[in-house]
Amino acid sequence: MIETKKLSVAYQGKEVIRDVSLKVNPGEILAIVGPSGCGKSSFLSAINRLTDLVPGASVTGQVLVDCCDVRSTTRTPVELRKCAGMIFQKPNPFEMSIRKNIQLPLKEHGVRDKSELDRITESVLQKVGLWSEVSDRLNHSATQLSGGQKQRLCIARAMALRPQIMLMDEPCSALDPISSATVESLIENMRGEFTVVIVTHNLAQARRISDRTAVFWLVDGVGQVIAEGPTEQIFENPQSEIAAAYFSGLKG
Repeated sequence: MIETKKLSVAYQGKEVIRDVSLKVNPGEILAIVGPSGCGKSSFLSAINRLTDLVPGASVTGQVLVDCCDVRSTTRTPVELRKCAGMIFQKPNPFEMSIRKNIQLPLKEHGVRDKSELDRITESVLQKVGLWSEVSDRLNHSATQLSGGQKQRLCIARAMALRPQIMLMDEPCSALDPISSATVESLIENMRGEFTVVIVTHNLAQARRISDRTAVFWLVDGVGQVIAEGPTEQIFENPQSEIAAAYFSGLKG
């Protein structure tokens, strides 16, 4: 379970999100929607402490993963990021072979047995539908893959560490429609196995794949949640006039 309580994020003293309180149940898919610049990506970054890497960033409030505050001293950022994988808008495979893309993070976390490395590599590539496409060229550079294949490789790389959470920042926006549909289907298949938080500008996609939806909006220049709930309920009966106007295309 992920829960944020009055989460606020600022950069160089300028708030980008304020008092965001949301809960994501285990195995659930939460879609985060809203116009550009309302703090959706910052919300994701605060969950696995990528904000720690941004000079001048400050975070207040709480982010709880299984009731444990992610900023407590009992869990390091490295351990947290193993638990909460991150997929970015632009696929970012390492400039090395397909095999090494999967196995390097595993080795960094102590997996050394070659047969175990190979077993996990095949397993996660099977899960993302890549094994049949790349099994005969695992030693080729990952940069030679298509955009959709690169994104699925990045998802497989995150899966290899057996995370509980998958954080996805517009994972389909840089892909063609066919690749986007493939990745979207893969996300749907994560339901029940991973807790997924996905930022998307594609309202139809949010409606198709998510269990719950949260709408972020700029209020007095700061990102806040203006509506949240079961996806069908949010789209059919928005909790705010602004959300209704956004869904109908009149705002945002």
